[in-house]
Amino acid sequence: MADPSSYRPKPGQIPDSPGVYRFRDEHGRVIYVGKAKSLRQRLSSYFQDLAGLHPRTRTMVTTAASVEWTVVSTEVEALQLEYSWIKEYDPRFNVKYRDDKSYPSLAVTLNEEFPRVQVMRGPKKKGVRYFGPYAHAWAIRETVDLMLRVFPVRTCSAGVFKRSAQIGRPCLLGYIGKCSAPCVGRVSAEEHRELAEEFCDFMAGRTGAYIRRLEQRMQDAAEEMEYEKAARLRDDIEALRRAMEKNAVVLADATDADLIAVAEDELEAAVQIFHVRGGRVRGQRGWVTDKVEAVDTAGLVEHALQQLYGEESGDAVPKEVLVPALPEPVEPVAQWLGERRGARVDLRIPQRGDKKDLMATVQRNAQQALVLHKTKRASDLTTRSRALEEIAEALGLDSAPLRVECFDISHLQGQDVVASMVVFEDGLARKSEYRRFQIKGRVGDTQIWHGEGQDDVRSMHEVVSRRFRRYLREKMKTGEWAEEAPGGEIEDPLPEDDGKPKRFAYPPQLVVVDGGRPQVAAAQRALDELGITDVAVCGLAKRLEEVWLPGEDDPVVLPRTSEGLYLLQRVRDEAHRFAISYQRSKRTKTLRAGPLDAVPGLGEARKQALLKHFGSLKRLRAATVEQICETPGIGRKTAETIAAALAGAAPPAPAVNMATGEIMDDAEE
Repeated sequence: MADPSSYRPKPGQIPDSPGVYRFRDEHGRVIYVGKAKSLRQRLSSYFQDLAGLHPRTRTMVTTAASVEWTVVSTEVEALQLEYSWIKEYDPRFNVKYRDDKSYPSLAVTLNEEFPRVQVMRGPKKKGVRYFGPYAHAWAIRETVDLMLRVFPVRTCSAGVFKRSAQIGRPCLLGYIGKCSAPCVGRVSAEEHRELAEEFCDFMAGRTGAYIRRLEQRMQDAAEEMEYEKAARLRDDIEALRRAMEKNAVVLADATDADLIAVAEDELEAAVQIFHVRGGRVRGQRGWVTDKVEAVDTAGLVEHALQQLYGEESGDAVPKEVLVPALPEPVEPVAQWLGERRGARVDLRIPQRGDKKDLMATVQRNAQQALVLHKTKRASDLTTRSRALEEIAEALGLDSAPLRVECFDISHLQGQDVVASMVVFEDGLARKSEYRRFQIKGRVGDTQIWHGEGQDDVRSMHEVVSRRFRRYLREKMKTGEWAEEAPGGEIEDPLPEDDGKPKRFAYPPQLVVVDGGRPQVAAAQRALDELGITDVAVCGLAKRLEEVWLPGEDDPVVLPRTSEGLYLLQRVRDEAHRFAISYQRSKRTKTLRAGPLDAVPGLGEARKQALLKHFGSLKRLRAATVEQICETPGIGRKTAETIAAALAGAAPPAPAVNMATGEIMDDAEE
């Protein structure tokens, strides 16, 4: 535990201006990022008597070993820089909201020649118009199914679209009138894009004018005695109204607003957001966070605003944001939101009327989300704790293994040998810490065996050695490991520490290997060679689910109903899945590799340009250097390299029609 006075800046050294500050621990990792209107006043508050600090703040300042700051011009710049640094460094003492689920959104791919309507999850893409998020994907599909009658926009994948264009026949939706079939030229690209934009306008809330226009067209058709057209328009209007009814009207004045509510206790907080567009609830989402820093409701709201709008722009930021408490000060946050939108944003607390009533509904949702999260977490935490205690007792460990790493080897008949490392912390998968390895047949600079063949034992020894050599290398850089590692140098030196979390900086308390006694012995030998004595090793054999320990003749047999065994199986199976997926991806790349892949400096875009220009690899191989230079983006030096590579590559064996025995000369066409 560090004494804050040991790294306290000298009096007068801290500027009295807006800025952002970072606390680092003894290893240089950033553990907290904050902003302040006056850096001098804010940082001075951290170095008062420890007894007067909030317990969480006290833990942070005693964990830290240094503090640094960056001066900015305005509080808005400080807000932007704070958000960027929190995203970059992932500090352990900052509030970090985590989505309680990956919410689906309705997306229109306006960045394509023929825009497509589809359900999307995950990060937003440039040029795609999003609506939502929605609680369930089926709710989106029901809405889209109703609206395709009026706006027959393409919904098919690229493969289906291309196939229909090749055969000149649309898919089923084209035949039943729920797609305008641009794939076969029924509408032009411009007409289809106009349909997609009308779809977006309707989803954005501009519904009244469009329905009135349809009603007028229906009346005109009826007056002209075009009854079939009038009946179709009548059905279109009914379909649109049914789609609108799925989103209840909550604000009568067609307001565009986001309502944010917070429910909290001493340890955790839940945030709920209702997205209201055109007076209707168009989406809902929620977050839960651990309160690892001393923060009030206004602070939680400010963090939620950063999380919600930090990467948004334009109409994705509404005209009005209603919150339960205003950040202090509120002007920089409101100005920052206005810059994200490109227009003024009204950030306020609702005081009366429909908006206050709707805020109460959002607040109830937040409270229920917090209660549900605590119920689930209490149950899961109890089970996970029991599993870790059972593992510690069975393996004779001094304490429960809070960080467990599992290694597995995968190959196909000795080819493309790879390994995986998965990490579980507190009994939960930590996927950001997963790592994968290509087996090289060496440790450090020493070649110990040829990295092919079905030798899982030597592969296990290599991958464990490489993982913990990286760990020792991290410790040597921070001064925690002053000795030279056994077995020689610790590979190449690390770059300068930038405060970001390092890949192999944290050691596990337990290493699990997929295998029996030989694999366990290999992993233990790797640790012994490096002089690491504080990491336990065990192996889980698939046949009888036995747990093997180093140097033991008999395995440890855990009861089949044991939570500890179940956790070890989950860890082992996850490592196996991760290794298999990596090995398959490598094998797929190998099978798809062609002569052009061996040309240094030739990227995917220029390879595609070459194949498009010549039509086939066969014609490219027969081309001269001058002809290759005619391809856009290909210079003479690159053309000479391509020609030399293709001349040295053996042409593929001719394809044979197995039905007739005919040799297909144009196999590469």
